[in-house]
Amino acid sequence: MKNSAVNRYRIRFFILLFLIFCVSCSENNTMKNENKTEPDQTVWVFFMAGQSNMAGRGTIEAQDLVTNNQILTINSENNWIVAREPLHFYESASGLDCGMSFAQELLKHVSDSITIVMVPCAVGGSSVLQWLNDEEHRDVKLLSNFREKVQLSKQKGTIKGILWHQGEANANASDLPFYKEILLSLFSKFRASVENDKLPIIMGEIGKFAKPREKAEYFEAINQIIRTAAAENDNLYFISSEGLEDRGDHLHFNSEAQRELGKRYAQKWMKINLVNEL
Repeated sequence: MKNSAVNRYRIRFFILLFLIFCVSCSENNTMKNENKTEPDQTVWVFFMAGQSNMAGRGTIEAQDLVTNNQILTINSENNWIVAREPLHFYESASGLDCGMSFAQELLKHVSDSITIVMVPCAVGGSSVLQWLNDEEHRDVKLLSNFREKVQLSKQKGTIKGILWHQGEANANASDLPFYKEILLSLFSKFRASVENDKLPIIMGEIGKFAKPREKAEYFEAINQIIRTAAAENDNLYFISSEGLEDRGDHLHFNSEAQRELGKRYAQKWMKINLVNEL
C-alpha cells in the first residue's frame, strides 16, 4: 500500500513537471513571436548605389525640398526620417540626386497605402572593382555599408529594387575589357545580401556629354556594356541618358537631368513589374 501511494505521488509529480514545461515553452514561443519584427509589406525599399551621379551633384532648388510623409530615407545615424534632398550624406559635395523624383513618380501610380523608402549608398568617384572588393573609398567601406543598410532595411519593409549609376571611374582603356564581368559579379553579391536572386537592378547610362572625343568614346563604350549586360541577363535593366544635360563640367548631370533620371528609373521599374504580373 505504501509503495502504491508513493508511485501515485511520483506520477502526479512528473505530470505536474510536464505541464509546467509545456506552459513555459508556450510562453517562450509567444514572446518570440511578439518580439519578432516582420517587414511591412506596404513599405517598399529601393537602394541607390554607384558613384557621383547617383550620389547627386545637381543644384538643390526650392522644388527639391518639398517633403512627403510617404517618402522616407535614412540618415547618417541609421535613423529612418522623412526624405528630403540631399539624400546622400557620405560626402560634403553631395547635391541633388534622382531619389526624390523616383519616389514621387512612383507614388503617382501606386496605392495610397504604399510608403517608398530610398536608401542612399552611392559614393562619388568609386570604381566597380572597389565595390566588388569591398574597399574603403572616401571613408566608406562600400560593400559593407551596402550590406549594413540591407539588414536594417529588411526590418523596415520589402526591398524592391536597386538603382545603379556608375561607370565614369572605369571609362578608360585598362578597365573596359573587364567591366562587364566585374559588374555582374558585384550584382550577384548585391542579390545575395538581399537574399533575392531575382531582385531587379536598373542601371542608368552615363552621360552622353563627355569631352574630349576620346573620353566620349570611353563613355559610350561603358554605355554599350550596360546595354549588353541588360540584354543578356534576367532581372537586369537599363535606362537611357539620351537628352540629359550636364552641369557644365561634361561629367555630372544638372538638376533637371537628375529629376528626369528619377522619372526614367521609376517608369522602368513600373514597366518591369507590369510585365512580371502578366
